[in-house]
Amino acid sequence: MGVLSNKIARDQLKTGDHIYSWRNAYIYAHHGIYIGDGKVIHFTRGAGQEIGTGTILDKIIFSSSPAHPSDNPCPQCGDNTRVDGVILSCIDCFLYGGALYVFEYDVSPALFLAKPRGGTCTLAPSDPPEDVIHRAKFLLQNGFGGYDVFKNNCEDFAIYCKTGLLVITSISVGRSGQAASVVAAVSAVISSPLRFLTTSFSGLAAVGYGMYCVSRLVSDIGVRRDVAKVQVERLVAHPSLDDASLATDTPKEE
Repeated sequence: MGVLSNKIARDQLKTGDHIYSWRNAYIYAHHGIYIGDGKVIHFTRGAGQEIGTGTILDKIIFSSSPAHPSDNPCPQCGDNTRVDGVILSCIDCFLYGGALYVFEYDVSPALFLAKPRGGTCTLAPSDPPEDVIHRAKFLLQNGFGGYDVFKNNCEDFAIYCKTGLLVITSISVGRSGQAASVVAAVSAVISSPLRFLTTSFSGLAAVGYGMYCVSRLVSDIGVRRDVAKVQVERLVAHPSLDDASLATDTPKEE
């Protein structure tokens, strides 16, 4: 994969891949798990409001699941325009007319920082494809909770399927690199005391970008320590598990 793009051709897809496609002029990417035979399992909000913020952004960033209007539904998937939660789609409906990209796992810190945009890779290693497919299919039948743009979105779903890792604290964003990038950008602008050490535009830009990179890195699922390995059956059987009980599951390896 290149530093600037993880774009791939369809014939390069492998079962268990975490894939994504950019939406609305690269504002946001939709993520899912490829399970083979041209099918993708992904987590979404229907009715044209995938981001689900409850603000005007819901009218700007449209749903990523349907690729066909309700009066001309996909012959394979039917009408998904009113579907919420974990769904199964053909790859055309998933891509929604966009290009295909693959999310990278077990990357080096240098490569992670070289990627200017979050939500494209992680330092965390992936589990074997059979484990990934098992989690995705199990959640297709049992759900993945309510959609939340910062704590439980489509990227969080795909990362959980790939790693089995869940955030066990309630004070931070989820596993999503996209959400972490937003928080990192805000932090770099308003909370860095280092910005007062220089008055030049280039200096301010360098300090801001450095803070952005550091914040992204420490928020990555492969680095942070407020995560635990949680079996998908336990996750579904006990959807109201508190932080302490989640922490009793298999901890993330050092």
